[in-house]
Parts: sequence; structure tokens; C-alpha cells
Amino acid sequence: MSTALLTLPPDLRHSNAAACLGKLQAQIRNCPDSEVQIQAGQLTDFDSSALAVLLGCRREAESLSKTLKFKQFPAKLRELALLYGVSELLVESA
Repeated sequence: MSTALLTLPPDLRHSNAAACLGKLQAQIRNCPDSEVQIQAGQLTDFDSSALAVLLGCRREAESLSKTLKFKQFPAKLRELALLYGVSELLVESA
């Protein structure tokens, strides 16, 4: 199975979240792969909008019956997901 690799930008805040989500959703829709991987390792400046973007990507992938995996979450993003009660929806893959 081939995997599409998508990357979050270094800065993901409310001001650019909608544009980032739209771009990622289009990439998920347009990739022929059945598995999509989103890497968050470059993400350094973010707010809770980053969680909304990731959840939106998850919904998009599920609607297309694609597997979505998350990689390289910064520790602060994991903490934020736990605080908002969505960490189980954004399980990071090994």
C-alpha cells in the first residue's frame, strides 16, 4: 500500500487555519493512495486551530474511506489535544 505524505506548515494559527485545512483536504481528496500521513514535525507556532485542522483532515479521510496517520507531533500539540479532549481522535502512529 502506498502512502501520501502531507506536511503541516511551521505556523498554524487561526489566521491561516482555513486556508491550510482547504489545501490539506484537497490533497487528501486528490491523492490516489488509500493511506495518508500527516507530519507535524515542522509545526512550531500554533494555537488550538491546529487541532481543528487535524480533525477536519480526519473527517475528510474518513469520508473517502482512507486511513489517516499522524506523525511527529510536537509535545505541546499532544498536550493541547489532551487538554481539549481530542487526543484519542488524533492518535499518533509509530
